[in-house]
Amino acid sequence: MTAIDLSSEIGLAALGLLTLNLLLGLLLSVNYDPLRSWPHRRINVLQLHNWTGYIAAAVALAHPLPLLAAARMRFAWTQLAWPIHAPSQPIENLLGAIALYLVVLVVVTSYYRVEMGKRSWKAIHYLSYAAAALFFVHSLMLDPELRNRPVDWLDAEKVFVEVCCLLVLAASLARWFHGQRNAKRLRVTPALRRPASAIRSRD
Repeated sequence: MTAIDLSSEIGLAALGLLTLNLLLGLLLSVNYDPLRSWPHRRINVLQLHNWTGYIAAAVALAHPLPLLAAARMRFAWTQLAWPIHAPSQPIENLLGAIALYLVVLVVVTSYYRVEMGKRSWKAIHYLSYAAAALFFVHSLMLDPELRNRPVDWLDAEKVFVEVCCLLVLAASLARWFHGQRNAKRLRVTPALRRPASAIRSRD
């Protein structure tokens, strides 16, 4: 396995962890309880969400490092930190770098969410969706061997990325529809709960 291959494999692992982290976060946003629902076991989803976030950030940080030792196409530290002048596919690599910085920002601020306050932390936490979108584009458009070849959409690695992308998209849409239903229910409920005396007095 070459250094470029190793970097690619680590990147796929980071993407899988980020996908899992986002799915767990969406479950938390709808107050999912694994004890009442499937699998009917006591699981600390919040703790699992936090740890997958920490591990995803660490793996994503490690993802470009093997390129420093690549024999065919070696990257400099500055080209890893800001790959606008990378020796191959600079735009695709730059998107990956921006996504990485967003993930690190979200993870670090989550550690200090109590000190920051819920509103400020939540606003920054939404950047995880932007990071995921950039990671997906980076992973789909980048040639795993950095040869700038056309994208093979049926390649096994690309199919893995496509599945992760579809999972996050489907889960996000389901979360949005769930929020719309709850908002509609809240608009209807106050009218149903008004005291009968108030209804009679208005008549």
